[in-house]
Amino acid sequence: MDDAKEGDGDARETGPPPFRAAVDALRAARLRPEIEIDPTRPPQRLAPYAYALEAAVVADDEDLADGRLILLHDPAGHDAWQGSFRLVTLVRAELEPEMAADPLLPDVSWSWLTGALQARGLSYGEPSGTVTRASSHYFGGLSERPSASQIEIRASWTPREGLGGVPDTATHLAAWCDLLCQIAGLPPAGPGDASVVTLPQRRGPQSR
Repeated sequence: MDDAKEGDGDARETGPPPFRAAVDALRAARLRPEIEIDPTRPPQRLAPYAYALEAAVVADDEDLADGRLILLHDPAGHDAWQGSFRLVTLVRAELEPEMAADPLLPDVSWSWLTGALQARGLSYGEPSGTVTRASSHYFGGLSERPSASQIEIRASWTPREGLGGVPDTATHLAAWCDLLCQIAGLPPAGPGDASVVTLPQRRGPQSR
């Protein structure tokens, strides 16, 4: 997919006021220290206005999970979205092989996304997405490498708009980072999250 024009500054200086306010809220959000996050070039042609972030969960100098979150805005509204904003995400992490073999993993992984949004008290609609798990086995000159498994969540949802037609993008970003940390296997950030089930830590550093 082609990239749109470069643009952290462009996203904040162009577009209607609701979009600029939504982007400003994303930039001002305070996140867990394990999250390393930066703006990146958004995809083109998905919507008149777009802003994208990429993030990684890093602990002990190891990348445990990574992902991308894209904010789309169409001032005219979008029938499929049932709103004028849409959030689109990709989240992925390496898994232990025994965890990847769990037949309930896709359903549980999807519940992590919806649960993260609900735990933050967010109102949203039209959720859709896929959960994919893949395994790699190495042969020949690569046979010394251990087998590797990965989970990938692709999803999108419509954040409900508040005052001035602006969704609470900062809290949606926080929920998304909760998902990233959960799939990375990090412990809950606070006592209120003690019931969260996380993936076990991986064996060691994985190349990406």
